[in-house]
Amino acid sequence: VVSMFRISNTVVGALNVLSLLLGIAAVGSSAYIHVRGGSDCQKVLQVPLLVGGIFVVLVSALGIVGSLCRVNGALYAYLLVTFMVIVGLAFFTVFALFVTNRKVGQRVSGKGYGEYRVADFSHWLQRYVVNNKNWDEVKSCLMDAHVCQNLALNGGRNNDSLIFKHFSTTQAGCCKPPVYCGFIMKNATFWEVPKKGPAANNNTDCSTWNNSKEKLCYDCNSCKGGVLANIRNQWRRLTVFNACVLVLVTAIYALGCYAIKNNRSDSHCNHRKPPIP
Repeated sequence: VVSMFRISNTVVGALNVLSLLLGIAAVGSSAYIHVRGGSDCQKVLQVPLLVGGIFVVLVSALGIVGSLCRVNGALYAYLLVTFMVIVGLAFFTVFALFVTNRKVGQRVSGKGYGEYRVADFSHWLQRYVVNNKNWDEVKSCLMDAHVCQNLALNGGRNNDSLIFKHFSTTQAGCCKPPVYCGFIMKNATFWEVPKKGPAANNNTDCSTWNNSKEKLCYDCNSCKGGVLANIRNQWRRLTVFNACVLVLVTAIYALGCYAIKNNRSDSHCNHRKPPIP
C-alpha cells in the first residue's frame, strides 16, 4: 500500500510536469502571435491560447507542489479544480453529442460529394457559428486556409471530374455553386450561368455565387452548411477524444486522492518520531 502511495505522488507529479510544459507552450504560442502578428484566423486563437495556457500552468503548479513537495493544501486545491474539469468535460461531451446528433446532408445523385443546408443543423450551431458576426471570421479562416486554391490549380474539365469526387464538406459548399443552380463549369472555380438563367431562380445561392477567387460561394447558404457539417464531424471525433481525456483525468484525480493519503501518512509518521537526544 505504501508503495502505491509513493507511486501515486510520482505519477501525479510527472503528469503535471508534462501539462506544465504544454501550458507554457500555449502561452508562448499566444505571445508569438501577438508579437509577430498573423492572419485574422490566427488572431482568433490568441486569447484562448493565453487563457488556457495560464490555467494549465497554474493547475499544474498546484499538482507539482502538492504531490512532490507534500503540501496538502495545494493538493486539495488541485483536486478541486480537477473535479471541476471532470464535470466540465462530461458536460461538454454530452452537449457535443446533443448538438451533432441530427442526420444531415444530401448526397447528390451521381456525384461523390454531399451538399448541406444550414436549416439541417441544430439551432445552437446556427445561432453561434454562422451568425453574421462570426461568419466574417469564419470566411477569413477559409481564405487563409486556401480551401479552394488547390481546386483552381488541379481542376478538371467537368462536374464529374475526379477532383469533385474527393471534396470535403467545406469545399462542396464554398468552392462551387450548388448543383441545382445548373451552372456550366469552365474550370474548377469558374462557372458560367446558363443563357436561360439559373435552374433555381428562387434560390439566393445561385445569385450569390461569384467567380472571383475572393468571393466564390463564401456567402452562400451551402457554404455555411458545409462548414457546419465539417464542425459536426470534428466534434464527433472530439467527443471520442474527450471521453479518453475524461478517463485519464479521472485516473489522475484518483491518484491525487492517494497522494493526499500519502502526505498525511508522512506527516503522521514525522510527528510520532521521538526527539533525537
